[in-house]
Amino acid sequence: MNRQQRSKLIEYQSRAFTEGTIEFINNQWVFFDKETEEAALIDEFLHQEIEVYRMKRWRKGVLFEEGKVSLADEVLILKNQDMVRIRKLLVFSLEKLLDEMNDDAFFQFVTTLNSLKFSMYDCIYCYNQLNFLSTSERKNGVNFIVFDNQEQICNVQHHFSYFEKTNDRFEFTLNSGKRMIIEKISS
Repeated sequence: MNRQQRSKLIEYQSRAFTEGTIEFINNQWVFFDKETEEAALIDEFLHQEIEVYRMKRWRKGVLFEEGKVSLADEVLILKNQDMVRIRKLLVFSLEKLLDEMNDDAFFQFVTTLNSLKFSMYDCIYCYNQLNFLSTSERKNGVNFIVFDNQEQICNVQHHFSYFEKTNDRFEFTLNSGKRMIIEKISS
């Protein structure tokens, strides 16, 4: 699995976007979250990936000042009541943890998480012990990750040992009591 395949797996996660509409109020673009009905200035999302729903399809681009969205081949100007999706950012410590994982462990973790109906974007907390072991030759410890998909909570303990052999063990526990353990050992 190369970087591009990893990126695609992350890109197509459910709940990767915050969706809503925009309005031009008092000379400012305001974003209204469809789910929470909260309002935010669109300027908070400058230079981030955004998708605008036009002509019955989502058009992907990057948001710039004055309501301009740069697409691959043109620049769109936002209009009142446009439906937009703004890509969420992963929790930073989770993003760093995913970068540290080898391809097999990464794939098993993400696909198991998805099979339990959770997305990486459901992460509400991540303690990444690997951040503190970056200079160590022998790395072992436990990472703690908590996910909330609005229906259930999932706690993941990632036990790792990286030295002569690479050992990744993931213990998934749902608030319903359901548990799943997967382990990947590589030499």
